[in-house]
Amino acid sequence: MGLGQNRLKPVNVLFTSVGRRVELMRAFRQAYSELGLKGSILATDIDPLAPALTEVDRYFLVPRVDDPEYIPALAEICRSEAVRLIFPLIDPDVPVLAEGRELLEESGASLAAVPATAARIVHDKWKTYQFLRSAGLSVPKSWKSLPSRKLGFPLFVKPRIGSAGRGGQKVGTQAELRLALRRTPEPLVQQYLTGPEVTSDVSCGLDGRVWAVVSRQRIEVRWGEVAKGVTILNEEILAGCVTIARELQARGPITVQCILQDGRPYFTEINARFGGGLPLGIAAGVPSPRGYLAQAAG
Repeated sequence: MGLGQNRLKPVNVLFTSVGRRVELMRAFRQAYSELGLKGSILATDIDPLAPALTEVDRYFLVPRVDDPEYIPALAEICRSEAVRLIFPLIDPDVPVLAEGRELLEESGASLAAVPATAARIVHDKWKTYQFLRSAGLSVPKSWKSLPSRKLGFPLFVKPRIGSAGRGGQKVGTQAELRLALRRTPEPLVQQYLTGPEVTSDVSCGLDGRVWAVVSRQRIEVRWGEVAKGVTILNEEILAGCVTIARELQARGPITVQCILQDGRPYFTEINARFGGGLPLGIAAGVPSPRGYLAQAAG
């Protein structure tokens, strides 16, 4: 049964840096239909050929995320298009939108993103490591400067600031480590774990309540996002994800990554946005786009 579209105002949703997120746009289109809800799907990007732009009702070409005019441009779209919900879809957008929340929400929109303090934590992998440890969760041993004692190989080197897995590499010798440290900006060195990777979609309401957690084991990854996966249920992962969401005071979707080593989850990264494998979570029975539209509609 729908929400009674004749008595509800349209819910217009804005997605920033929409890129290749075609399936996500289709999932929201389906959610509108299932709810019997009116509204428009709006999107921004810097590339007029971004594939997902073909799936939205209206799109807007905007400045780069590091341009001072970026947030004012988004705020103007929110005003002119009566936007009710805003979702950032790439990691660099999250801290910028979180800092600009007041301006973005002036016209009545709600930003479905973590608070600014949490955004700074998830954007920096060293701060993420410290946060996860302080929350009492298992993490791979990590160093932002190499200790004087000898480290066991293999290790994993990745940039402190980055997204979609870019720049990360496994190193097996001292020579490879030295080369990776020279080539990686602000490198973070971590213990290399060999178990399967698990990504969890954590759906949090705009009021901070955790709605659901759906975990998927990665089978194939493209462009840093899962292309094939299988849903799993692991109570320790579920509990860890709920702890993370509550400690971050998360608003909107987050994704949590961990590695299962000898059956134990070691938490590694947090992305404060919809994950690329969200359609698998929807198929598993958690229609989060419908939840967000329903909450925005009241």
